[in-house]
Amino acid sequence: MKGGIVNFKFKDYNSAVEDLSTCVKRDKKNSSAHTYLGLTLSAVGEYKRAEDEHLLGIKYDGSFLDSWAHLSQLYLDLAYPEKMLDNLEKVLQIDSRFSKAYHLRGILYHGMGRHRSAIKELSTALTLDASSIECLYLRASCHHAIGEYKAAIKDYDDVLDLELDSMDKFVLQCLAFYQKEIALYTASKANLEFSQFNIDDDVDPLFKEYWCKRLHPKNVAEKVYRQPPLRISLRSGRLNKQDFKFTKHQTSLLLAADSIGKKIQYNCRGFLPNQRQYRMAGLAAIEIAQKVSKAWRFLRNPKNSAKLVRRRDKHNMSVNRGGYCSTSTLSAGSPTSSPSEERVSSGISLSWQDVYNIAVKWRQISEPCDPVVWVNKLSEEFNSGFGSHTPLLLGQAKIVRYYPYYLRTLEAAKTIMLDLKYVNNAEDRAIFLTDIEKLKKIEVASSCSDLYNVVGETYWVATRCDSIAFQGRRLEGTRITTQNVGKTGFDFAIRTPCTPSRWEEYQEEMTAAWEAICEAYCSDPNPTRDSNALDAVKAAILRMTYYWYNFMPLSRGSSVVGYVVLLGLFLAASMDVTASIPPGVQVDWEAILSPDPGTFVD
Repeated sequence: MKGGIVNFKFKDYNSAVEDLSTCVKRDKKNSSAHTYLGLTLSAVGEYKRAEDEHLLGIKYDGSFLDSWAHLSQLYLDLAYPEKMLDNLEKVLQIDSRFSKAYHLRGILYHGMGRHRSAIKELSTALTLDASSIECLYLRASCHHAIGEYKAAIKDYDDVLDLELDSMDKFVLQCLAFYQKEIALYTASKANLEFSQFNIDDDVDPLFKEYWCKRLHPKNVAEKVYRQPPLRISLRSGRLNKQDFKFTKHQTSLLLAADSIGKKIQYNCRGFLPNQRQYRMAGLAAIEIAQKVSKAWRFLRNPKNSAKLVRRRDKHNMSVNRGGYCSTSTLSAGSPTSSPSEERVSSGISLSWQDVYNIAVKWRQISEPCDPVVWVNKLSEEFNSGFGSHTPLLLGQAKIVRYYPYYLRTLEAAKTIMLDLKYVNNAEDRAIFLTDIEKLKKIEVASSCSDLYNVVGETYWVATRCDSIAFQGRRLEGTRITTQNVGKTGFDFAIRTPCTPSRWEEYQEEMTAAWEAICEAYCSDPNPTRDSNALDAVKAAILRMTYYWYNFMPLSRGSSVVGYVVLLGLFLAASMDVTASIPPGVQVDWEAILSPDPGTFVD
């Protein structure tokens, strides 16, 4: 058993499975061995077997609390909330002072958007273990999210004051520094119009860069303007007493938002249902629909349309390709500034950035501890390319949310390698694969390790993303990367670089895609009555969504923001999305793995 535990801790899960399986055959009632085998099987994606092993551990020793905790963690990872809650209820009947159970229940409630319930559970856990930095940080983030800034700041300060004994805890302490600053900023805007809340423009780019990358805040603390203390922040944005008695109209709005917002749910392992995010998505979609439909009504007026054409010609707009909507040149302010009602009604239409930024702000406020920002609004290091990183395989560990796309991603990488006959190494230098034998090995490769063995070093290939705006142009999609991590295997992931040159190309593509939507809707006098016109609008919306997902211009949250905008645009065009996303489908991955918008739309 000892060898199996050592292998598990060193992330050699395949060897650990072998060792621990042998152990439980020899000693069937060894609860600890069953528990470690369950943990190991979970890491390699054998979830049913993992559950069975945890249950055996509990069967042979019901008082072994670690078995209960690890089974609950498995249910959390798989997003099985009912099973998890039932399991935690049972373990608390055995030991009502088991702090880990309350902590896990707090994590679950937080993940489901039930922040007040999470605070209650985390507070109980902290009465049993006052030094739990994980509980303190999560409780702070829950207070922060629901506008209880005084309690949030206190918990963030307590996190910063704790003595640390691990790097993981140090990362939480770094995050507490950044989150405290964001909480103070948000408190100063609490009683102002929502348009005044603007993290992207108001918060220092260097601060956002370090926040996103979870870096040590020493450099930020020395160079960046710090938010004033809470008493001063609240002086400018003093909170009114929150009134949760809604009027009939407000209730109707929230019910409509919840109904619309639940369409964002992925029916896949690892994605918890989150009522708070549903409401965020629904309210954002409604706001998008209101502002876009108002702009479209204006644009469908022939006088206003002609006015926009004259104005466009006057500005010699090189990017605008003849559509009805203005580009960012006509949209006053930065790409992330919120459009005002006055600007919309004055005849200057919305840009695509304006539309998406509505959803970005709702996403920022709905879960403020997620660093959701526009990548081009980070520090000057943006010039070297800030990249998102989504792993499918980490060594031998299969990532529960994304591993289902492993084989399709592998096949996409093989197709690109056979087509281009070269890959790029870690230094972005080309490695040519023209040798016939190498190409044959690529054709029959069945794993990322097979491909790595052909190349011989860390490499990446970019998925194909064909332009519609510029015939013959191929944009750089997402980079599929394979990296050797030694004995434990390979990291197989997708990475999305956001360099200025790539940003410029996608901005042009998004501008053209947005104008195609506006033209498809506004060129028909009665688009809602013409099925052909609606089909054209629908296809245009899906095309822009395709480019957004390949663009991935946010530090995180691009997936949900893209789908929220899609819902909002369909609402603006008087088309309801009635169906949920099919089981096993993740829309952003479908776009990333489609070589062109036509494939994605179909």
